[in-house]
Amino acid sequence: MASDSYDVLILGGGNAGFGVTVPTREAGMKVAMVEERDLGGTCPNRGCTPKKVLVAAGHALHEIGQAHVHHIDVSKPKLDWAALIDREKEMIGGIPDSLAETLQERGVDLFRDSASFVGPNAVKVGSRTIEAKHIVIATGSRPRPLPIPGAELMITSDEVLSDREQPGSVLFVGGGVIALELGHVYARAGTKVTILEALPHLLPALDEDAVEQIRQESARIGIDVQASVKVSRVETTGNQLRTTFATNGKEQAVVSDRVVNGAGRIANVEHLDLDAGRVQHGNFRISVDAHLRSTSNPAVHACGDVLSGPPQLSPIATYEGRIVGTNIVEGPKHTPDYASLPSAVYTVPALATVGLTEAQAKEKGLKTKITVSDMEYWFSTRTYAETKAWAKVIVDEASDQILGAHMVGHAAEELINIFGLAKKHGITATQLRDFIYAYPSFSSDIKHML
Repeated sequence: MASDSYDVLILGGGNAGFGVTVPTREAGMKVAMVEERDLGGTCPNRGCTPKKVLVAAGHALHEIGQAHVHHIDVSKPKLDWAALIDREKEMIGGIPDSLAETLQERGVDLFRDSASFVGPNAVKVGSRTIEAKHIVIATGSRPRPLPIPGAELMITSDEVLSDREQPGSVLFVGGGVIALELGHVYARAGTKVTILEALPHLLPALDEDAVEQIRQESARIGIDVQASVKVSRVETTGNQLRTTFATNGKEQAVVSDRVVNGAGRIANVEHLDLDAGRVQHGNFRISVDAHLRSTSNPAVHACGDVLSGPPQLSPIATYEGRIVGTNIVEGPKHTPDYASLPSAVYTVPALATVGLTEAQAKEKGLKTKITVSDMEYWFSTRTYAETKAWAKVIVDEASDQILGAHMVGHAAEELINIFGLAKKHGITATQLRDFIYAYPSFSSDIKHML
């Protein structure tokens, strides 16, 4: 068995792994990466990037649906689903090759094979053993398996993004981000959508009032959302699938063309033989310290979707990867700060968030000023015929600092970055309110949100 030696060995070729390569290669370290699938990982190949192509189509359908408000007479649109999927594949097709060129430019050796630990500083990669002073686990995540009879009949978002046939009806088991984002595209394209959520509320990590706005909009466009549901089985019935579930003690069933696993994702680490690497773990979770190092093997680091706790988002994975790379170069000095990192759920309209929710602020005992704005009748909302426009901003009374912001519609996925920037750099609510914004614009309404 061939053997190699590196300063840094990165397991996984997604955003987190690429983030590690920047500081380590700038420091002149010898770096290698292992990736057996497409470079780029989930986000550009099977996640956020191709999904946004579908979301953009959903936006277009929404705008056409509102054309009558502007006194524009249009016929009912018809989406060519197969052509949309082809467009999506065409747009992302060159990403892996482009990233391979990036690795070559950075001087990173690439091994296209599977990997598993054979020691605390050694990994088996295909037919060779690679030893490294530092090993980074950045293998991403995979759909969470569901222990339901008939679960093998379900598809995941991977298949949705490759399915050239638009189904007449779709049921999502799980009311997370994937279900809501893809559900909104399906519904606006004419597919009947059902979402079954086991918990009492959709998106429990987000602000409850903001999520309620999205639930209302989902209902408006015909999505059937049911919470506090326990799914018991999925089975075939002719050419369709029957999903049986219980709610309020009553058994029900829904028949659909597709059933999609929308129950979230778990760390993709089961194949790594973490025990052989002396990496403490449990229930697909790697135990790490504040510097993203393994608590049991300081030669091992973790970043990206393999971490439990932080949101599984592409920019966060890159951010964590750079922190890991910098700590490898400089020693364990840097820790991630997630407080000012904005995120969005790309429904139509989008839900965007940064910082603390109202419930979290109350749990911390903070004295706050909370401004809730239902912007339905604001001039800018009516000008663009928005169906939802809502915001909640949480400000610390003592310091006038932004603690959290939560928005639905009103270009929320863009404006949330302004609140994140203010939070990151200590711009006060008063300063944000008093800034002179271009007018008329959605961002000029920030002063009224405060």
